[in-house]
Amino acid sequence: MSEKILNALLQLFAILAKADGGDAAAATERRTIVERFLLQQFPADLARYHLARFDALLTADERDARSGRKRTALRSVKVLRICMQVNEELTHRQRYIVLVHLIEFVHAEREASELDLEFVTTVADTFNIPQEEFARCLAFVRGNGGEREDSEHLLYVDAQEGRTLGRAHHLHHHGIRGELQVLHVPSVGMYVMRYFGPDEIFLNGQRVAGDRHHVLTNGSSLRPPHGAPIYYSDILGSFLKRKGRSSITFQADGIEYAFPNGTKGLHELRLRETSGKLIGIMGGSGSGKSTLLNVLNGNLRPSKGRVTINGIDVHAEADRVRGVIGHVSQDDLLIEELTVFQNLFYNAKLCFGDQDDEAITERVLRMLQSLGLYETKDLKVGSALEKTISGGQRKRLNIALELIREPSVLFVDEPTSGLSSRDSENIMDLLRELALKGRLVFVVIHQPSSDIFKMFDRLLLMDQEGHPVYYGDPVEAVVYFKQVTGQVAAQAGQCSACGNVNPEQIFNILEAKLVDEYGNETDQRRISPEAWNEVYRARMAAEEHDQE
Repeated sequence: MSEKILNALLQLFAILAKADGGDAAAATERRTIVERFLLQQFPADLARYHLARFDALLTADERDARSGRKRTALRSVKVLRICMQVNEELTHRQRYIVLVHLIEFVHAEREASELDLEFVTTVADTFNIPQEEFARCLAFVRGNGGEREDSEHLLYVDAQEGRTLGRAHHLHHHGIRGELQVLHVPSVGMYVMRYFGPDEIFLNGQRVAGDRHHVLTNGSSLRPPHGAPIYYSDILGSFLKRKGRSSITFQADGIEYAFPNGTKGLHELRLRETSGKLIGIMGGSGSGKSTLLNVLNGNLRPSKGRVTINGIDVHAEADRVRGVIGHVSQDDLLIEELTVFQNLFYNAKLCFGDQDDEAITERVLRMLQSLGLYETKDLKVGSALEKTISGGQRKRLNIALELIREPSVLFVDEPTSGLSSRDSENIMDLLRELALKGRLVFVVIHQPSSDIFKMFDRLLLMDQEGHPVYYGDPVEAVVYFKQVTGQVAAQAGQCSACGNVNPEQIFNILEAKLVDEYGNETDQRRISPEAWNEVYRARMAAEEHDQE
């Protein structure tokens, strides 16, 4: 939780704690609620520090000797002032987080008073939160688990197989006793979760409190005591299932590839993905990432196995999937002398030769607008040495050259190479958005930051000489490699305090070297690529057996 969100919450908590006109018992009860909230968010010493800040705010309010009506009016003014400050500092998503915690606060332990609800409504109005979404948040926090509202913005996770709902979404998980409820807030793409049940469930390594609402973020994982974890991508996918889009199923069935000299460039690999996913492919130099990408996109025919899209072989029946697959190479494909608009326009002319210039121009301008390139449309792209547009803009334009054809499956090779961290995040945000709109996006990436790493729905990790060694949830990859090597605290995939993940940990474990009798590292690896591949294949076989 950021300092700005916490400051706003403490001030609003202090005002609401005294909103009952001096009821000491109610104030003490709400102080206990604040203390419990802080202990769930921070270590004990930090929780005590922030509780002391809350007490100071509460004491300052108690010194006010005005009559009840005047004090209420003054508190209303304070609420408005705090909310105006929040509007200047917090993003729209952060305002929703403050609001959810505030609603939770006034409904904790007892029914919220009319004055409480007036304050919360004032906060929502000042935060410019739409009335419909505020009402949904209010109803969700007020819910007791027994009521099941039939709304397209709700997901129910339980052990009831084949459960049919009207507009609400359902996810079956045999290891859940009770029920998980998830609310989707569409305007900010936020997911809020609450658990009703007897089990201990852990969210990112932290125990889920039954009376608390938790905001799910990229890379989140829920671990019930039985069964597989529930990943953020599972929840996201459940909400996306009913969008009415044509579904794509991409499958690689036991593919291998050998170079003309007989050397294997890719060892046996199986994967199956559907529309709306962002898949990361990682590996060191010489691990076969580019070979894999070229086999998957149809440029190289596998020596064994086949790649299919909705059952159509992309190599044997290439004509039937023409236009379905797009590929953005690592190389710059722009013509230096042409403007941003001209590069995309002439590319579109080659793709849509049957359309007139007016229709193509409209399509190109719409694409430039959606990718944030409209303002630069009349600038020459220039060369790598004589730059006119930035590196991030060049990369977005290269992606636009493929997106203009509207492919359903997109392969992107090293989209963040040579870009600043900010530009890298912008490019990955763009690819994530494409996945959310129903495309299946495969991305080869090198050394991603924690935020970028957690954006992926699935991670495929390659080791030397084309050996696949992991295929699954990105954050779970850290846990997996720690468990295989018997490390202490193997269940900690990400930092419990800040939520960051260090992808370098994976490669440090994967490529760990043996040491000699003097303690110096040798050139020999502790675990060979072949051995890692054997562990991977055993794991995949076990997962396939569990699914049968």
